[in-house]
Amino acid sequence: MPSGAYLRYVALGDSQTEGVGDGDDTVGLRGWADRLAEHLAAVEPGLLYANLAVRGRVAGQVLDEQLAPALALRPDLATVVAGVNDLLRPRFDAAQVAGQLEEMFAALTAAGARVATLTVPDVGRIAPLARPVRSRVRELNDHIRAAAARHGVLVAETARHDVATDPRMWSTDRLHASPLGHERIAAAVAEALNLPGSDDSWTHPLPPQTLPTRWQAAGAEVRWAAGFLGPWIGRRLRGRSSGDGRTAKRPEPLPVKVLP
Repeated sequence: MPSGAYLRYVALGDSQTEGVGDGDDTVGLRGWADRLAEHLAAVEPGLLYANLAVRGRVAGQVLDEQLAPALALRPDLATVVAGVNDLLRPRFDAAQVAGQLEEMFAALTAAGARVATLTVPDVGRIAPLARPVRSRVRELNDHIRAAAARHGVLVAETARHDVATDPRMWSTDRLHASPLGHERIAAAVAEALNLPGSDDSWTHPLPPQTLPTRWQAAGAEVRWAAGFLGPWIGRRLRGRSSGDGRTAKRPEPLPVKVLP
């Protein structure tokens, strides 16, 4: 298929693909997958786009809940991004998570879809309290790259560029990309797909900014732990998920309105 000539795009994943951090549940979520769909639609106005992602889902849930519906939609392009919720759990098996991703890679490519995925940035540079999981991130990324190579899946290497961990790329919860972050992720995937008009400008650093003092940084860590980390741990202890009761925001392939 020529670059950009995609007619049916289906996105599978968790909160990042759903678009959390880019808009809200009142005005609606945009997110990197929506932004990528807009880029695709600018190239091919007849594009139909579905987004099956649901926040809070681990890779096994994405596999169990989203793969079959995705295959039924007969995409010629699919993105599969999951695993961050897994690596934040107390028990984590990178090979198992990557195996679940690979099962989706294999099924979608066998059905004729072009598939793209992402690597995970160093979360320890985004949230210092998350530094204990840095080795998990590296291990998961190595497995993702290997699985992708076995099935001809394109990998947008967001993990290999410092800009991906710039605080301005992340929302205040440090778990989800900011609107700027979602914009850069969409551009990264567009470049991996070699879409017309794409380039490596998404890798460029943001303008310099004044760094916080040590006391300001410490205060920000305390506020983040109280406002986001604590509630997140509380949900885990209660066996709850931010995605409980939620379904895909765009389960059917629909035309895409190209936003400015």
